Amino acid sequence: MKIVRLESFTTPEVAFVRLTTDSGHSGIGQMSTYHADITTMVFHRQVAPWVLGRPIDRGAPAADFADIAALVHEREHKFPGSYVRRALAGLDTALWDLVARLAEQPVASLIGGSPGPVRAYASSMKRDITPDEEAARLCRLRDEKGFDAFKFRVGAECGRGRDEWPGRTEQIIPAMSRALGDDVVRMVDANSCFGVERAIEIGHLLEDHGITHYEEPCPYWRPEQTKQVTDALAIDVTGGEQDCDMRIWQHAIDNHVTDVMQPDVMYMGGLTPTLQVAAMAAAGGFVCTPHAANLSLVTICTMHLLRAIPNAGPYLEFAIEGADYYPWTEDLFCGDPFAVTDGKVAVTDAPGWGVEVNPDWLARADYAVSELE
Repeated sequence: MKIVRLESFTTPEVAFVRLTTDSGHSGIGQMSTYHADITTMVFHRQVAPWVLGRPIDRGAPAADFADIAALVHEREHKFPGSYVRRALAGLDTALWDLVARLAEQPVASLIGGSPGPVRAYASSMKRDITPDEEAARLCRLRDEKGFDAFKFRVGAECGRGRDEWPGRTEQIIPAMSRALGDDVVRMVDANSCFGVERAIEIGHLLEDHGITHYEEPCPYWRPEQTKQVTDALAIDVTGGEQDCDMRIWQHAIDNHVTDVMQPDVMYMGGLTPTLQVAAMAAAGGFVCTPHAANLSLVTICTMHLLRAIPNAGPYLEFAIEGADYYPWTEDLFCGDPFAVTDGKVAVTDAPGWGVEVNPDWLARADYAVSELE
């Protein structure tokens, strides 16, 4: 069985890949979100030429897919950065969908897990909101959807030490703790805002208010700063969503840069390298709680991953912002694969990823194809 056709369906925000073999079987995957139109150009120019005609080993997919990605990286060794990996995510996730459909199993089962529920935490993306307004909307979600874990934002995104507005961080931490109560897990994300001294100061404030997860306190590209924060605090310091190079992951694990590892399936280049990071983290004694910040295929893939890996964190990141924040996620799939019941979502027993991309969305998207000559 060989790869003979690679089709892409693209908007500026998101792109899907349909992979077809010479036997007529196909699988659906997704490239990483954001500037997906650029990623699609990379896919057809720098990924497709090296994999068209490639045979697929259904008996050892993880090793085979890792070798396919390695071939692309070798042929494109002058381009070691993010975009090739973002493009490879579309190929890799389509390959997993293909082999799981052929096996008539969900991907979760194919990688050692099973279908079933996944506990989710409601992940707020907003900073342009007052502490009282944020507390009110998260309490509504607690009561309506049964979430028992929440993450909110502190600092400013890559803020060089600045807050979104003066005093907001000091206001929102106690406000959220009071409103949500001790029965709810409370987490924060600083998105690379703080220097070491300020990050530790905020970390102690988090400890005082029962917050247990402190994400990206310092610029992610300064791991030596993050490690100082990790060493200084009793609560979990977490990170890794931006990282896609295995050397960086090995350094983070070997040096205990963070307490929890957070790879992103799409930024990493697909499920296969994410499984590798999860295994590296497990060998080092670390929990893996992946990043999944929008309701596209990244969250579906992460749901399957969490049902399978032995060191999975206790919850799935679940973006709570709707059409006002992520309008491009509307109507991506047939039905609702993200239905929340009692704070949980479910991996179904349907083959592959268990979802179908909306045909109307596909028809509206920009189309391109690379085929074996």
